Amino acid sequence: MSLPIWTPDALSSEARAFAKPVWRLVEAQHRVSTLKLVDTLEEQTLLEGLLEESKPVLPPECAGLDYLLATPFRYGAIYPHGSRFRRAGRTLGVFYAAEAVTTALAEMAFYRLLFYAESPETPFPANAADYTAFSVATGTKAAIDLTMPPLVRDHQYWSNPIDYAACQALAETARLAGIEAIRYRSVRDPESGANVALLSARAFAEPKPLERQTWRIRLSTHGVQAICEFPAMRIEFSCTDFGNDPRLERPGE
Repeated sequence: MSLPIWTPDALSSEARAFAKPVWRLVEAQHRVSTLKLVDTLEEQTLLEGLLEESKPVLPPECAGLDYLLATPFRYGAIYPHGSRFRRAGRTLGVFYAAEAVTTALAEMAFYRLLFYAESPETPFPANAADYTAFSVATGTKAAIDLTMPPLVRDHQYWSNPIDYAACQALAETARLAGIEAIRYRSVRDPESGANVALLSARAFAEPKPLERQTWRIRLSTHGVQAICEFPAMRIEFSCTDFGNDPRLERPGE
């Protein structure tokens, strides 16, 4: 089956404004891990600086951005595995986020379960892990929305749970058209929330996160349980919630 064809001119004509907060999750030890290797905060700052110098360079458009926003756009390193809007290899970065924190949690839950499904000999962690959910402000006049006409007519391609070829081709064409953000329906969220893929750091409206939440996330053969104390929120995903992806059989069975 041939892929849908969208030219740069066609995508440019569909560009629209997008400006709202979006959410992303990262493992909470992204900063404290280096603290285990030093004796003082001054030494940690020095170590973090040395590590930063050893990483691939950031594009000029990331100047002044908090590292949580800038990190997905690092160039120079080989992207090991393709994702929905980014091919594997030395390709340009994408900042994946969701319009609701619950959708971001669903995405995280799916990919954590997928890791264990594809590595059946790896035991589930004994304890829950801490994750940081953070929101960022976005603002661009060059976004396309795959949930709206006319792009939604190719929904079957944009929502394929395994084959990302159509989405990756679309993203490459979108870059040629000057598109900075792609809004699309989450394939993983049981509630079908919306995701946003930022193709450029220019789509950020603020240089730092707006809000942060700490989540405790536990994985098991039954699924994923996530708890946040402030604000008080609980959410659970069963393995069957992601049944549209054949790679995700019940882990451990």
